[in-house]
Amino acid sequence: MNPALSLRELFRFLFPTQCVGCGNVLVGSELQLCAKCLMALPTTNYAVIAGNEAECRLRQLIPVEAAMALLHFRQGEVSQHIVHAVKYHGNSELGFMMGRQMGIALQHSDRFTDIDLMVPVPLHFTRRLQRGYNQSRLLCEGIAQVFRCPVESRAIRRVRRTETQTHKSHIERIANVEGAFRVVRPDLLEGRHVLIVDDVMTTGATIASCARPVLELPGTRVSVATLTVAGI
Repeated sequence: MNPALSLRELFRFLFPTQCVGCGNVLVGSELQLCAKCLMALPTTNYAVIAGNEAECRLRQLIPVEAAMALLHFRQGEVSQHIVHAVKYHGNSELGFMMGRQMGIALQHSDRFTDIDLMVPVPLHFTRRLQRGYNQSRLLCEGIAQVFRCPVESRAIRRVRRTETQTHKSHIERIANVEGAFRVVRPDLLEGRHVLIVDDVMTTGATIASCARPVLELPGTRVSVATLTVAGI
């Protein structure tokens, strides 16, 4: 073995890391995703597009100021693998990394310049204990490193554990999350422009349910940022 190998290169030689997207061994400076999968990421550019699909979908449910999603969610492709790694497999490094990419997109848009704070969509405490983390909080932490916006996790609480939204119809999704969220610290949100952050937007029902009690506060506005947006 080359004695000039760095410790990082040595670690990777001994413990090769696979790409989250395709499973190939990462090489050189690659982190989490190989160069091929990075190039194949289905980016949306929604951060700079007013009236984008995510925004229009949410505006059927709630009055949002602006909305963006970093990636299109595509079954069986790299975007789904990313979401599953972050959401179900505890890949906090990838969550933070993708949050940084969201932050870069927000930073390069003039549609989110007056955001006051970010709020991750909360998990019910039982699911939080079961999983050990909140993937939306991981995304917020990554965003904050680039976008320089405070993260506030104390203001909203998920007061009812809901069933998974997967495989539910649009109407069933709305009913499933109705009344699931409550503002417990209105003083932290009143009169502020709040960016609600989540991992996946499909119909927008969960985000809308989280946003409604926020929008009831005096002078409060809501924008939304998600890692992915799925087709419906």
